[in-house]
Formats: sequence, C-alpha cells, structure tokens
Amino acid sequence: MSPENIPEPRYREALREAARIISQGPPGAPALERICSWLRRGFSHYSWVGIYLLEGRELFLAAWDGEQATEHTRIPLDRGICGMAARERRTVTVDDVRSSSDYLACFLDTRSEIVVPIREGGEVLGEIDIDGKAVAAYDASDRRFLEAIAVQLIPPARAVLAAPPGRGSGGASGSVRGSGT
Repeated sequence: MSPENIPEPRYREALREAARIISQGPPGAPALERICSWLRRGFSHYSWVGIYLLEGRELFLAAWDGEQATEHTRIPLDRGICGMAARERRTVTVDDVRSSSDYLACFLDTRSEIVVPIREGGEVLGEIDIDGKAVAAYDASDRRFLEAIAVQLIPPARAVLAAPPGRGSGGASGSVRGSGT
C-alpha cells in the first residue's frame, strides 16, 4: 500500500519516513530494530513494539522496543493473539486484552493489542505486534498504517530469515535484539 492510499495525512507522511528509516543504515535485523524504535517513539499510543518472524511453526522475536523485554521471545502458532494473526493471515485487534482468552500476558499495564502480519503473497513472514496502555487504543487508521508498514518490512524480514543461524536470524542460536529505553 502506497502512502497515497492512506487517507490520514499524518500516517501518509509517516509511511514516507518509514521507507527512509528502513533504507538508511544496515538492512535486515538493524532495519527491524530502527522501525520498532521509530514507531514507539513516534506514536504515543504504541507503548511496546515488537517484530516477530516465522520459523517453522513458531514465531521468534526479531526486534523490539519498549520499557522492558517480554518473556515471549518464541510463540507457537497455536497460542496467543500473535499465533492467531499468523495462522489466520490477518490483522487482529484486541480492544481489551483482559477480556481475551487468547491474550498471552506480557505486561500488567497492557490493555489493547494490534498484530499485523508481514505477508508476501499468501506467505506470512512474520508480524508487527503492538501493545497499548489504553482500552481500544487502535482503530482502522492504525490498521491501514501498520499494514502498509508491514509491506515495507518484507525485504528486511526476508534478509533476517535468510541469514545463517547465529547471524541475526533470531532462531535457536540467534539473538533477540531490542531496546529497553
């Protein structure tokens, strides 16, 4: 989705900025890290931002930015909102995580979540996972915006998934990258 297809001016300009952030600096995992940091700092209702990538039947945390790390660095596809979004190949928005039996609790102050698959054709490569501290923090404009960001993340996601184990893949011998700032 191009910036011109996003009706909200703030998000149109943000998509252009995201493209610049992804293209500047090293590709792959560093690009995912830059986007996580930029999203969290640029959108006050995005309190924790993570990017999970798909490896077999499990998602692994490739990059994140938030006040603290999550214990959920690997998520089987049959668990949680993240697993649901990947399994069903669709964006999942939960207005109040406390009322969702699928929610994998990470942080006590999380009240809402949006998970957007990173898809190439019919294949899910990973997803953007964002937590919010307010009930119903995300609306259709967030969904459209993050779905457009997910398209931009296809090349860095592919690069991470193609890396040998231990070289930024985030797989069994890779490392989770993130920022606790």
